[in-house]
Amino acid sequence: MTEVLLETIDLKKHFTAPSGETLEIIKGINFSVKKGDTVSIVGMSGAGKTTFLHLLGLLDTPTSGSIRYFDKDFSNFKEEELAKFRNKNIGFVFQFHYLLPEFTAIENAVLPLVIRGISFKEAKDRGMEFFKKVNIQDRANHKPGQLSGGEQQRVAVVRAFIGEPAIILADEPTGNLDKKNARNITELFLKLNEEHNTSLVLVTHNDELASMMQIKYKIDDGMLIPL
Repeated sequence: MTEVLLETIDLKKHFTAPSGETLEIIKGINFSVKKGDTVSIVGMSGAGKTTFLHLLGLLDTPTSGSIRYFDKDFSNFKEEELAKFRNKNIGFVFQFHYLLPEFTAIENAVLPLVIRGISFKEAKDRGMEFFKKVNIQDRANHKPGQLSGGEQQRVAVVRAFIGEPAIILADEPTGNLDKKNARNITELFLKLNEEHNTSLVLVTHNDELASMMQIKYKIDDGMLIPL
């Protein structure tokens, strides 16, 4: 039986508007991801997709309910403990690549390993192996401003996978790319998912890309609906 990697139990997130009104963004979601699963989540803007992903990534805390990794509740851990857990177990890819402009592509990609305490030489060697997998080895020493949008996002994907995390959380990772590059990036996610058995949760507006995942959901009015 495949191990349950991530689970949420009656997860809720509320915000208080300046008027004092309570806005219920996430309304009691029960959700789980097994090791190696690929999951897509679609929904209208404002439906709660990004808020839900931030909760899963332990970047935000729920109003109530729990978020469990490896059957351990992380809802109320201290930030230092959460940062250490995220660095080792969770990879993030966002719509904007968030590469540091003063660093080269390879320096950007290996940052999670360097933060973990791995020597730059060892981190760079591992980074170049990934760059070869995604066919940007010739761009390793270029700075982000010298790369195309598709190349920048490939660097961001390598940065997410390089520490071999248990799960990748991707928030509209192809939102700034043309159709061809969007498909290429999604296929790259699936290739690396298969090679490393890393779970993948992909939030997207793109129904075609969403359909490439094994498991599909829609967020509507703060609730998660299987498709």
